[in-house]
Amino acid sequence: MALLRFGSEFPIPTLQRELERFFHNPAFTQGLSGHGTYPPLNVFENKEGVVIVAEVAGLDPSQIHIAGHGRTLNISGERKARETGNPVGFHRRERSFGAFSRSLQLADDYDMDRAEAKYQNGVLVVRVPKAESAKPRQITVQAG
Repeated sequence: MALLRFGSEFPIPTLQRELERFFHNPAFTQGLSGHGTYPPLNVFENKEGVVIVAEVAGLDPSQIHIAGHGRTLNISGERKARETGNPVGFHRRERSFGAFSRSLQLADDYDMDRAEAKYQNGVLVVRVPKAESAKPRQITVQAG
């Protein structure tokens, strides 16, 4: 086993490339949130609540199903293959097709009943506002 000392001669960019290559290897899986999972999601919080952004290009909004049950938000649908003619073989096939489903566990602080979803240009944006009980409340001080 080779030992490397950290310093100016340590190949950080090379190590980073090798780690990225390892994690993008189809034989290595990171479960339901790993590289290549469809649709790719970004989840972030702002002062109004949580925002989920999903890339679902090529789908009609009627093909996307969003359901909230308890603390779980589920985004599902199906991408149908668009065949052009009768291909004898593929030179490259990277687009995935078929049914998909992604589930997210949200904190109790969010009101699933007031969730909204918008779809534009292949991007789905789901907003789940904070519950009124989770929002900070101003308490006035009364003179005694």
